[in-house]
Amino acid sequence: MATKRIIPLAAMERLMKKSGANRVSEEAKAALRDVLEEFGEEVSEAAIKFAVHAGRKTVKAEDIKLATR
Repeated sequence: MATKRIIPLAAMERLMKKSGANRVSEEAKAALRDVLEEFGEEVSEAAIKFAVHAGRKTVKAEDIKLATR
């Protein structure tokens, strides 16, 4: 069973075009989405650990920033 993706492909195309791409293939959009979602999950898991360690249930921006260092 395929994992349901959260980030829309249209957002990937806009991001890549904003970065200078003239045209973007469907495969490139899907590949970028997969990489960004995987990275986002890893950052989220680390940020949750920081929040829990601080005795909070709420993940804050500071947790995300710490998780990306």
